[in-house]
Amino acid sequence: MKKAVVLVSGGMDSAVVVAIARDLGYDVHALSVRYGQRHTSELDAADRVAHKLGAIEHKTVNVDLRSIGGSALTDEAISVPTDADGHAVGQAAAKDAIPVTYVPARNTIMLSVALGWAEVLGAADIFCGVNAVDYSGYPDCRPEFIAAFQALANLATKAGVEGAGLRVHAPLQFMSKADIVREGIRLGVDFADTVSCYQADGQGRACGHCDACRLRAEGFAAAGVADPTRYF
Repeated sequence: MKKAVVLVSGGMDSAVVVAIARDLGYDVHALSVRYGQRHTSELDAADRVAHKLGAIEHKTVNVDLRSIGGSALTDEAISVPTDADGHAVGQAAAKDAIPVTYVPARNTIMLSVALGWAEVLGAADIFCGVNAVDYSGYPDCRPEFIAAFQALANLATKAGVEGAGLRVHAPLQFMSKADIVREGIRLGVDFADTVSCYQADGQGRACGHCDACRLRAEGFAAAGVADPTRYF
């Protein structure tokens, strides 16, 4: 079987990506990043998801983005926007300013770590769960970013220079949240294992009001699937 490095956050999207990679016949080497996020419940979820969906291994790498801050997810002085303060979500929000939950360079850094591990493993494929349909408007979720990073990967690595080539897969890029839910159900993903909330508590219970919670809930509703999320 072919090897692939799959970025796993612990949320619903990355869980579905693990299932997709497995369904395509890849041996999945799951990678999570402890970057100084508000809570580690999602990392616990990532471990559950990786093992239950058949990953060969699950590695968590530490990168201290809290030391530079600049995001509501890495700086306690910046509040996570919610519907209670009139914050718009999804495509409506994307038309306005990039929200404060954007973490500067996060996807670039995570994909770079995945790229390094892929080279070590001899894997030619990297999977990530970015989405440009039902999302918060982050610039590093756009298809242009994925294409640019793949080009960089093939310029900046031994594997790329020697001709083996590296591919970055974003299979959820153009799927709605409802489509993602349906695909996960088809592939046997237990969404109760996942944590999407930006400010979940220590038990992984969600707030129900941040962008991530609202997009997730809307996806289950649109798919006609019962929402297994636990709320506090």
